[in-house]
Amino acid sequence: MVEPVTTPAMQLDRRADFPILAQPVRGQRLVYLDNGATTQKPAVVIQAEKDFYEKSNANIHRGVHWLSQHATDLYDQARVTTQQFLHARRVEEIVFTAGTTDSINLVAYTWGLDNLKAGDEIVLTGLEHHSNIVPWQLVAQRTGAVIKVVPVLDNGELDLDAYQQLLSEKTKLVGVVHVSNALGTVNPVAEMTRLAHQVGAKVLIDGAQAVAHTVVDVQALDCDFYVFSGHKIYGPTGTGVLYAKYEILDAMSPWRGGGDMIHTVSFEGSTYAPVPQRFEAGTPNIAGVIVLAEALRYVQSVGLAQIAAHEEALLRYATEQLQQLKGITLVGTAAQKAGVLSFLVDEVHPHDLGTILDMDGVAIRAGHHCAMPLMTRFGIPGTARASFALYNSFDDVDALVTSLKKAQKLFGVSDE
Repeated sequence: MVEPVTTPAMQLDRRADFPILAQPVRGQRLVYLDNGATTQKPAVVIQAEKDFYEKSNANIHRGVHWLSQHATDLYDQARVTTQQFLHARRVEEIVFTAGTTDSINLVAYTWGLDNLKAGDEIVLTGLEHHSNIVPWQLVAQRTGAVIKVVPVLDNGELDLDAYQQLLSEKTKLVGVVHVSNALGTVNPVAEMTRLAHQVGAKVLIDGAQAVAHTVVDVQALDCDFYVFSGHKIYGPTGTGVLYAKYEILDAMSPWRGGGDMIHTVSFEGSTYAPVPQRFEAGTPNIAGVIVLAEALRYVQSVGLAQIAAHEEALLRYATEQLQQLKGITLVGTAAQKAGVLSFLVDEVHPHDLGTILDMDGVAIRAGHHCAMPLMTRFGIPGTARASFALYNSFDDVDALVTSLKKAQKLFGVSDE
């Protein structure tokens, strides 16, 4: 049972940091509750991209002129910033990618193809985003490995007893989402990692929905791989991070070939750069990586503990308010949740609901949230999802509730 939140006290007030939130939508104050899809960008992040192109733009590595060396320094410092943000042991354990999906594919097509064979088992969970399912299916088809799935309980938590029973000497990799993008369930990834290691399996954690909401310490988690996207943590699209333990990363084969990932090239054969450059072929997203680091610094300046407390209060308040409305069913009521409220409104399709709320300037997500197996498990095509960020407020929750009541009345399913 959710404890009542009678007089919510504002923990953070950072809306003014985000220029887009000052923009009216359909003549209404913008209430942006689609942060699970992407977050808005603070002014300091937007300015950082402008500054790079105005003052620092050049290709990195090997350039002897000042601009190239300056851009290289900024890029290399971004890797240090990311290492510190994740509490990684070594800076070489950080690989920059195009996003979470790209990071998972990198692991699947390097470590996966190098290490999986017929009969090996990959354990995934019923909470996974498609990006942590499909790459492993493709690799399993090529290697003969078998995918096992941890079932989801009615409240949206994983069946941990079933998980333990699935683990065996055949288990070579466990892929698990840190925070479910569809339900907000926070999985016990440290304990799941410990259990996986007992049978000799590697663990990949999808942290796309976690890094903006809680402190992530990859050494404390002891995971082998951790991945996330820049745009989910107030940074630019097209950026992402793969953390991998150095010993594992150093043993992985190259994936993409091209400039910057080589040591020597001849027609007789090529030798490859050390990690992480081995996995960053071609000209990288230099500006994106530098701006991502600025986003990480912004989050650290606000404080992840403060962000977590603020968003927890928002989620509790929103949960209480929606529970008081007739005809609304919450999907996913795990004891540990972060930043996501998924729900259904009787007699109103989620897509129709999203369209109606948009007329009031309230932006939510409607659909399967790239988690079709999870929706199938609950016997539904999709849900409406409100997802919170550090710039959201209790006023935003009130606007959501007011608009939901209006939608119910429009469809004739309200008692008011």
